[in-house]
Formats: sequence, structure tokens, C-alpha cells
Amino acid sequence: MLFVRCTTGDDMWGVQITGMIFQTRSGQIKNRTRESLFFMIDFYNLSLSEREWITHRMLEDGRQACEYSFANNYLWSDIYGVKMAKEQGCLIFQFQSKETCCYTIPVGAGNRKGALDVLLEMEHSQGKDLVLSTLVQSDLEWLSENYSGMYTVETNRDDYDYVYSTEKLSTLAGRKLHGKRNHIARFKDGGNWRFREMMPEDAGECMRLLDMWKENESEKWNEEMENELHMNRKALRHLADLVLDGGMLYKGGNLVAFSIGEPLTSDTYVVHIEKALAEVQGAYPMINQQFVLHYCQNYQYVNREEDTGDEGLRKAKLSYHPEFLVEKYQARFHK
Repeated sequence: MLFVRCTTGDDMWGVQITGMIFQTRSGQIKNRTRESLFFMIDFYNLSLSEREWITHRMLEDGRQACEYSFANNYLWSDIYGVKMAKEQGCLIFQFQSKETCCYTIPVGAGNRKGALDVLLEMEHSQGKDLVLSTLVQSDLEWLSENYSGMYTVETNRDDYDYVYSTEKLSTLAGRKLHGKRNHIARFKDGGNWRFREMMPEDAGECMRLLDMWKENESEKWNEEMENELHMNRKALRHLADLVLDGGMLYKGGNLVAFSIGEPLTSDTYVVHIEKALAEVQGAYPMINQQFVLHYCQNYQYVNREEDTGDEGLRKAKLSYHPEFLVEKYQARFHK
């Protein structure tokens, strides 16, 4: 059996055949023993020029998961090999996860089923399972309606996003958050603190704080932390290109924390990055609250992303008492 891949205009397509192949001058393949014809979706690297188109597709769906942001995918693209495709009016991301090639479900108001049918045929024709990742509950419901019995589902608690009430993060009211208010009060002791907007020219100062963070964490430094550091630096270099908000917190004239985020949906804001010097009491709860007060007031919820299975991070995120978790799933269509 032979496999021939051809291009026609914007489309890529393949033919699985047995026997002889004849190709015309126009590129049309003719043979008498064609078994199947299927389209190959063209995945390519993300570029800043695609930001507006991708953002529109994501807003059409309004998912609250942090992965459904152009900036998130662009910033992690070097680490996870993120690529994109446009198929039947939909956006599809391709990325690597633990040696597995994964895809998002087609995103946007285009022909989702048509796009997924092509993706499914493309993977199965090459003898591969189709793995859809970063699915949310509404995606599972749609898959059940359209592909019942064709896939298996897995989930991982480490990947769930923490979503909070903007009002509660702003006021920290109530007995449950009393400890946070105390830490902030200690930070404010003596005054001499300020919060200000981050500008692109502040990248160097913030990177020096990242260097201090790395030095402080040197004894437990690992590959995941190195990847996070790479992503943080990339965000600082492309703050304006990605239309990200940034905030910087000072104590005694020194930068002690910064945070970066952006609107995710019409009612949810996402915080992608939050870094502080742990030795400065109250720096983390203070940057958390100040950033929300300055950038999140027009949104009902704040998504502070997942804990990746880190016990300390999970404890910290739970201590703010999220309104809910965004559960994420993976669906495998076996070949």
C-alpha cells in the first residue's frame, strides 16, 4: 500500500492506494484502485499575526479553561510544540503531552463536526488514535451527542483550573479569609509600598526578580520550573504584542512581586503569572488582591489556573476557597 500526499490551494489531502498511480499535469491523481480519499489538515507554528483570528474563535465558544487563550498557547508553544490549523471555520490546536500528540476539539462557530470528522479520518488513516485534550464538560456533552460509543474518557485532577469570585478576592471578607487579611496588614505595616501598571520597558526589572526567584528555589529546581521560567520571560518580552495586563508591587522602593493576566471570556479574567519574593511577608496575597482590584473588576470571575499536582500550590489555591473548578478531560478515539 502507498500513501500519497498532495496539495490543492489551501487544502492538503491524501490518497491510500494499491496498484498503479497516474498523475496529470494539473496534479490530479487518477487510478483505478483508490481505496479512500481524505484531507490532511495543515498545522503550522503560531505567530503573533494570528492573535486576532484565534481570539475571535475562542470568544465564540467562551470556555473558562485557561488553555483557551492565544497568549497561553503562544507562551507555552516552545515547550509543548503547539501548532494551529484552520479547518471549516474552526480553530484546532495540536500539541505534545507526555510523548502523545494531542488536539483540541475544533473551536469556534464554524462546522465543528465537519472539522472533527476530517481530523478523525486523518489520524485513523495513519494508524493513530485521535486524542482530544483540554476538553470541558460541554465538550463531553457534544461528543456524546455526535460520537457516542466511539471514544473513552480520562481526567486528571492536577489539570483543573481554580475559578474565584472577583468580589471575594477583592474584599477578602469573612472568617475563612481572615488569615489573608492579616498577611496583607503585615505587608502594609510602615507604609512605603505601591502598586503600579507594568510597561514593556519594565521587562528587565521583572526578569531580575525572576532570577532571584530561581536562586531562592535552587535546592528544588527542576525541569518544570525551568519551563515556567522560560514562559515567564517570554511573556515579559511580548507583553505589548500579546495585549497582556501587568502589575508590579513595591515595598521600600524594591520590586517584590508582579503579576500578568488578560480577559478570558466575557465574564472571566485569567491570571497567567504571579511571582513574589516569599521572604517578604504578605507579598503574595498583596499582589493577588491588588492585581484583582486594578484589572478584574469588570469580570465576575478570576481563573487562577491549575496546580499541576504541586501539593503546596494546591493548598495555597484551596485556601482562597474557589467558587468552582473547571474540570478538564481527554477523549481517545481508538483506531
